[in-house]
Amino acid sequence: MDETLPKSERLSGLTGISALFSHGKSYSHGCLRCKVLPRQDSVMPGPDRVSRIVVSVPKRLFKRAVKRNLLKRRIREAYRRQKGLLTAPVDILFIYSAPEVLPYEVVYADMTAILSQLC
Repeated sequence: MDETLPKSERLSGLTGISALFSHGKSYSHGCLRCKVLPRQDSVMPGPDRVSRIVVSVPKRLFKRAVKRNLLKRRIREAYRRQKGLLTAPVDILFIYSAPEVLPYEVVYADMTAILSQLC
């Protein structure tokens, strides 16, 4: 599996994200919470059959943008290295919920647990 995270695998736009919030199923493990919604266009073959993600780190937990950006990079990297665990295309919102900055190994382990729940 290709271990990159191109723009086509990132969820953007108000309609996709609001549908994820209103109809998505919630999971959590450790420092990560997520909302998951199966892709509506998943019956179509081709390059559009990819999972898309969006990452959020709340400003109320981390006031400094440097820490928020660090955590977003760690979450995206953990997902990028393990996105092969997903079997069906889904839209996923990852929310960081720990009040402190945790090491990458902890984020990676929590991402593994969440993605294995989704399979």
